[in-house]
Amino acid sequence: MKTGIIIPCYNEEKRLNTAAFSHFINQENEYHVCFVNDGSKDNTIQVLKQLQKVNPHKVSVIDIKKNAGKAAAVSAGARYLYNRGDIQYIGFIDADLSTDFKDFGDLVQTLKMNRSLSFVFGSRAKDVSTTIEKNIIRAFISKVINILIVTILGLSIKDTQCGAKVFNSNLVPVLFDNNFISKWLFDVEMFIKMKEYFGKKEIMNKIHEQPLKKWIHMDDSKLGIKDSLEIPYRLISIWLNYTILQPKTNSYTEFSLEHTAKIYETPMVTIAA
Repeated sequence: MKTGIIIPCYNEEKRLNTAAFSHFINQENEYHVCFVNDGSKDNTIQVLKQLQKVNPHKVSVIDIKKNAGKAAAVSAGARYLYNRGDIQYIGFIDADLSTDFKDFGDLVQTLKMNRSLSFVFGSRAKDVSTTIEKNIIRAFISKVINILIVTILGLSIKDTQCGAKVFNSNLVPVLFDNNFISKWLFDVEMFIKMKEYFGKKEIMNKIHEQPLKKWIHMDDSKLGIKDSLEIPYRLISIWLNYTILQPKTNSYTEFSLEHTAKIYETPMVTIAA
């Protein structure tokens, strides 16, 4: 059984470190890399297909024809890996490798070593990670946002938005049973879903926040300052939807790639040959 790594990609033709990915694919046998092209307008899909040729047995490429956001890309990857049948753990990192393979591997090891855990996620919080490079303005905005998130979740978590997370594959029906409300704040929704599933008292025994040894903010991040300023409004929308508009349920269904496409109203997602 392997660990699946989802790499959501949108217009990554010039940013993707193909050498680093090729090296990882060649060296690591315990991982399956799943690239998800999220309706890129450049030649990202061709770059991903070339990476797949490095070792087709270790790499899958999912092509979503119309851009639907990171939440949809991660969902498509998670559902595909879940349905493969040879994946025990599933995680995701950003295509720019702001979190590197070493840190991701450490998250996986923590999950493997502690069988009581179901979900391990990286943290860039200053008081837990000492070697993090982050833009000052973004650091301030992140702090304000995190206060709002902690208030909404009611959980003692320092960094919900780090793009490095790994979980047991049996959590896929819990986390990805329905579409996410937000394209970029779906991490918060994942914690809300787990809180409903495990219960407020038990969830902190099932999740673990792990400091990253290294994380570098990339200046051409897809989420701009303007988007960040809209986050408080979007967080309130998430809170209203999960606490008032949506009934709580512990009933989760099986799903397929066709189901993924239907939920996100995109053309059929395809697996690149």
